[in-house]
Amino acid sequence: MNHPYTLSVVAEPPRRKDAVFNREHIIGVARELVDDGVPLQLNDVARRAGVGVATVYRHFPTTTALLEAVAAPCLEALIGYGEQALIAADPGHAFGEFLSHVVEAQVTDASLPPVNAAHADELPYTTELKARLRTVGSALLDRAREAGAVRADLTDDDLIPLMCGIAYAAVAHPGPPAARRYVEMLLTGLRTR
Repeated sequence: MNHPYTLSVVAEPPRRKDAVFNREHIIGVARELVDDGVPLQLNDVARRAGVGVATVYRHFPTTTALLEAVAAPCLEALIGYGEQALIAADPGHAFGEFLSHVVEAQVTDASLPPVNAAHADELPYTTELKARLRTVGSALLDRAREAGAVRADLTDDDLIPLMCGIAYAAVAHPGPPAARRYVEMLLTGLRTR
């Protein structure tokens, strides 16, 4: 018998294996299209994935939702890198490496810039990932400021436009090495004298 003040937890039914497979397969096909510079269209993704259009729409009601699912592993990886950087001994170096990873991801993963630039997200998980990425970036900046590794007047609000500018410059002059070089130049300018 349940205690009158005990909440009953209703478990979400497990997803069928074929549904999980289809979702992952759809994301994989979309990833290939994004990597090839092909705009996502759900009907095209369905055809290339060999599934019905309804199957794609059941998992991803819009192309934006699908693009967010494609970008999620990159966002997860950046969060993981940032969390590891938070325990690094040198806060200034850790902050710089994190920024380099973020810019390189922006340059090399075509799904990331439009997802990061969107003012609203389709998937709650995307909103969660973006918030976690901002939180870890802020914590790394705080550590770098407290260690005197960067200027005290550098704020979180300064970082996003600076990173976007570097990513844009790196795309205009391609290659991750260019992105790293631009981040290093920026960090030199942000260091305390």
